[in-house]
Order: sequence, then C-alpha cells, then structure tokens
Amino acid sequence: MKNAMTIDVEDYFQVSAFENLVNREDWDAISPRVEKNTHLLLDKFAEHETKATFFTLGWVAEKFPQLVREIVSQGHELASHGTHHQRASDQDRETFKNDVGDAKKLLEDIAGVEVVGYRAPSFSFTKQNEWVYDVLAEENYKYSSSVYPIVHDHYGIPDAPRFKYTTPSGIVEIPLSTLPLFGKNIPISGGGYFRLYPYLLTRWAISKFSISEREPYIFYLHPWEMDPSQPRMAQASLKSRFRHYLNLNKVDRRLTGLLKDFEWSSMADIYGFNNELSE
Repeated sequence: MKNAMTIDVEDYFQVSAFENLVNREDWDAISPRVEKNTHLLLDKFAEHETKATFFTLGWVAEKFPQLVREIVSQGHELASHGTHHQRASDQDRETFKNDVGDAKKLLEDIAGVEVVGYRAPSFSFTKQNEWVYDVLAEENYKYSSSVYPIVHDHYGIPDAPRFKYTTPSGIVEIPLSTLPLFGKNIPISGGGYFRLYPYLLTRWAISKFSISEREPYIFYLHPWEMDPSQPRMAQASLKSRFRHYLNLNKVDRRLTGLLKDFEWSSMADIYGFNNELSE
C-alpha cells in the first residue's frame, strides 16, 4: 500500500510557536531559508523516485515562484497552506475566506495547475469552526488534511474520525495518522514526533498501522526540519525551543530510511483527486 508523503512549505520563522516573537510585517526583512531547504527535499525525493504533496504558503509562493513551478514540474502535487500561516481558529469567516482564496489563486496562477488540497496551519480546525469546510467548498477546494485526532495543547480533535470522511459541505477531510494504544490515539504522522521518536519506533508504528488499519499512512514534514544550522530563537520558551530544535541533525538520515522502507506518493494520487486546471 502506498502512503502519503506531505510537506508543509513554510520557513523556520513562520511557525506558530514563534508567532509572538516574529511579526508578520517583519518577515521580508529576515533572510529566508525555505527555498534551499525545499530543494533538499526535492533532490531527496528525486533520488528515491518519490512523489509528494507540497502544502505551500502563499507568502512562499509569491517570494519564490520558480520553486513552486519546480515542485509541479517534478511531478509533485501542489496544495495550499493558506497565505500567511495564520491559524484557522484565530480567523473569522471573511478573513479565512480571503486567506484560502488568495492562496489558491496565487498558486494556480504561478504553477498553471488546479490546487485542490488544503492544510490548515497547526492543524487548527476545531469543533468551534466547522464552517471552514463551507468556505473551502466555496473556494473550490476538494479536500483538507487539517485534523489531528489527538490530545495536544495547541491543536487536535481527539474524537474525530481517524480516517478519510466527507463533510456536509462535500469537502473530504483526511486526518493525520494515529495509532490506538492504551485507549488513546498516539500521534505517529511525523513532524516533531518524527524527531522525538527513535527511527526504529517510527518504522514499527507505521508497519503496525499499515497491517492493522489497511489505510494509507499520512506523513508530514517541514523544510526547516532539514536545516540543523538554522538561526535559533533564543527568546522562545523552553518548551517551544525543545519542540522546534530537537534532533534536527537526525532528520535527513531518518527521512532516507523512511523513503527506503515504505512506498510513497501524493495525496492526489492516493485518494484520486483531479489536479488539472480547468479552462
């Protein structure tokens, strides 16, 4: 069974953990690293003949349009991560509509392909903002991968379905992967957990998931996680620094193992979403 390789394309200073330290108005003054780090992923995927879904920020696309074109030209799926990495749970309906609508149009104009997928920054879909699916449908998205069915201090809907489901608006939600253990959903989808868990544990969890669930496994990573030499945010809290910088020097090696040990493709390929731009 093929599993979904997904990348949330954002720079290190745009993460939610640092949103109170770095003003959005100052982003243009910071030396970006996302282009170089995304190329590291593109090169690795090419080496291992892997296709992925790149949930890309509109801000990144506007600054690096050629990077977006390269993602598409190499056969990967281009999807939306919104415009400015603002949590959906912090936006009202009009702001969210502008955020996801502007990002979709910008990505499509640059790349010449239809953008059908969306992932909310910090998995910020909650039971209090279910209207987001109506907005995604209005903006002609087809699917979302914005729900993590776990308990977490910043996100998560613990009792959400664990596998693909269709919302009343017609948008398909594809939750991040979990493993039920001791009566709880254990997060195994990557990101910080990929850096926290020893690789042998990650490999065991994915194998167990594949055998017991018979569903595609969803993995995610950020380009900044390929960059152990990135500038440090010394003013961040100890917890934020631990989560952000833990084992960055091990990601490249672990990702190589992941690409060798399992079969991967994009969300659009695995779930059969059309990704052609309409005339």
